[in-house]
Amino acid sequence: MRRERTRRRLVLAALAAASVGLMAVDAGDEPHPATSAARHAAAAAFAPVSDAASAVFRPVTDAAAAIAAAPGAKRRIDELEQRNSELSAELAARDLDDRRSRDLEELLQLSGLGGYEVLPARSVTRVGTGGYADAVTLDVGTRDGVRPNMTVVDGGGLVGRVVRAAERTSTVLLISDGASSVGVRMEGTGQIGVVHGRSHPLDSDAPAELELMRADAKIAEGDRIVTMGSHDGAPFVPGVPVGTVTEVRDTPGALTRTAEVRPAVDLGALDIVGVVLAAPEEDPRDAVLPSEPPSDAGRSPKGEQG
Repeated sequence: MRRERTRRRLVLAALAAASVGLMAVDAGDEPHPATSAARHAAAAAFAPVSDAASAVFRPVTDAAAAIAAAPGAKRRIDELEQRNSELSAELAARDLDDRRSRDLEELLQLSGLGGYEVLPARSVTRVGTGGYADAVTLDVGTRDGVRPNMTVVDGGGLVGRVVRAAERTSTVLLISDGASSVGVRMEGTGQIGVVHGRSHPLDSDAPAELELMRADAKIAEGDRIVTMGSHDGAPFVPGVPVGTVTEVRDTPGALTRTAEVRPAVDLGALDIVGVVLAAPEEDPRDAVLPSEPPSDAGRSPKGEQG
């Protein structure tokens, strides 16, 4: 037993002496061949143990790093999402501005062609009160020169007429309302009639109804109509596009001719409109109507119905 202890002490002393010697030799500027070999041998012996330890502790290390970075990453994500929302809002506003700019340009073009003095306005709400099914509120009123029985248009044509005017707002009865009647004239032929609203509040694009005064009046699908004009331009100035005939009704024995009409204006998407403050000096007749697109190749010309 005592001999075993003595042997262990001798081994430990020898290892300690060898370690001191190796450190002394390896302390120089250039690595000693003996220490390099020993170092490589130790690295080879302990590499599997080191790799195993790294594999075991790597998830813990990564998790700790993720936790440390989490507050900053979340803040960055929040910043990016906020900026994305801001950019989306900017793009939407830019698109809206572009659309309104085009609407205003078309309105001014219609005003110039017809010789109308127009006050630009915005349609701010759609209302169905006061006995009217189809009406809108504008952001202009008496302080801007708006009075009842003034014509309201947009760049495409007739919107309706002012029925009420307060100081800062006004109410416009749309041509689609059942209480609306507009004296009209057919393009080219000059046949006169009346366009009545159909009161479809849930379908603003529902056609209006045209009633011509003569039972033998010639009319066909695709014919266009404009306002005939009222005395002193109230409630309707002359020459404003009203719509296009989409269907002619066959009513044998009737004293008048009737047809379906698609309004020239998208009444469900009103934004920039114009209140006509003064009628033109002369009737523009058909001058305000846009040029008709060329007929499609191979399509037979529209047939006239008598």
